[in-house]
Amino acid sequence: MLKQIDHIVVVARNLAEAVENFRRAGFTVTPGGEHVGGMTHNALISFGDGTYFELIAFHEPDVPQEHRWWERLARGEGLVDYALLSDDLDAEAPRVRAAGLSLRGPADGGRRRPDGQELIWRSFFLGTGVGKTALPFVIEDVTPRTLRVPGGAATQHRLPVSRVAGLSLVVANLAAASRDLQILLSAAPEGHDVPNLGPTARFRLGEQWLELIQPTGTESPAAQHLRRLGEGPYEVVLSGDSAANSGEGVLLSEPLNGARIRVA
Repeated sequence: MLKQIDHIVVVARNLAEAVENFRRAGFTVTPGGEHVGGMTHNALISFGDGTYFELIAFHEPDVPQEHRWWERLARGEGLVDYALLSDDLDAEAPRVRAAGLSLRGPADGGRRRPDGQELIWRSFFLGTGVGKTALPFVIEDVTPRTLRVPGGAATQHRLPVSRVAGLSLVVANLAAASRDLQILLSAAPEGHDVPNLGPTARFRLGEQWLELIQPTGTESPAAQHLRRLGEGPYEVVLSGDSAANSGEGVLLSEPLNGARIRVA
């Protein structure tokens, strides 16, 4: 079963710079560690609902690498991907594959925290690649999730936020993207228009939402994002205890390595 947004990935050229930028904006940032293979390292921003931001950077960002996010980094920093949390990856993968979605995996992954703790998870990847789809990857923990996701004081921020209300994703073809996400989530979308954005399709995932946006025109920030960086994560809405919708709240103006984040 798919339970919630597990995490949202922000790719940056320099991890130390990204950590400082997000701390300056009011977030508590926790060191993450080194990924298996040694190409990347990360830091985490946790929220009270269990979702987190992953700030990730390559040790050698200018060296071409066979990594899901390297080509996107070459085009620009920012929101690059997102993961949904599963409690039964072995059941999800064949269901999704049988429904006709392109799927790679499941495969093992891991990270070593700065304190030496080894973390292990499994995941599968959907769609045809970053920038070409709004589909997520799906993750399930092998070691306890509490080891992977910082809790307690790490979830307390200077900003008045405790949860990820939702994630907006830009797409070139709303009907096709909505069909694929409906297959993955086994849920029907809610359709409506958002002023200055265009037609959308919203999917509920527990207390959170995923909203597909097909931008109208060519000059809106969403349209420019789609043209420059391709399909995928566009904007995150954070909130306190109450729910919030796409476009609500204040767009953070601090430099956040290209990431669009609203606080409602």
